[in-house]
Amino acid sequence: MPRGRKKNSSMKVKTPGSKQSVENMKYEIANEFGVKLGAGATSRENGLVGGEMTKRLVQRGLNKKSSSKSRSK
Repeated sequence: MPRGRKKNSSMKVKTPGSKQSVENMKYEIANEFGVKLGAGATSRENGLVGGEMTKRLVQRGLNKKSSSKSRSK
């Protein structure tokens, strides 16, 4: 672990409303996959939802990055 970093540090949400947006995305994806989230769901089902969330968030970031590059030209 690099020096100066706290062991229990966590990421802070910097954009207002983003936490709720991610929660909405989670339940939307679970609904699309037919997964009922919670303790009754298998780790595989919860993992499918989490993996899809990551995939979509990365894609959004890449799209945003490429659109900002094209605007600056």
